[in-house]
Amino acid sequence: MCGAPDQAVALPPGTDLTKETVLTGRVVAEGHPVGGAFVRLLDGTGEFTAEVVASAQGDFRFFAAPGTWTLRALSRSGNGEAVVKAEGPGLHATELAVA
Repeated sequence: MCGAPDQAVALPPGTDLTKETVLTGRVVAEGHPVGGAFVRLLDGTGEFTAEVVASAQGDFRFFAAPGTWTLRALSRSGNGEAVVKAEGPGLHATELAVA
């Protein structure tokens, strides 16, 4: 079982988006949410950094440093990948399609 916090809940109280970089999104297959997908965060060199399990609605999030990140989803519905360029603090949202 993954020790990550519930991905479906709102950002933790006290999260300051003027200082913190949050990568967030939803895993989808043909436009429908994919719950339970494993979402991996890879740094700019492709090195594994973290992993969470998407909520039942396909939601996920990571607290990261500014930079270029790769998000990779692994699920029964398929696999997918997206690159996110977080140039600074704030909420950086993406849809991560699997096929």
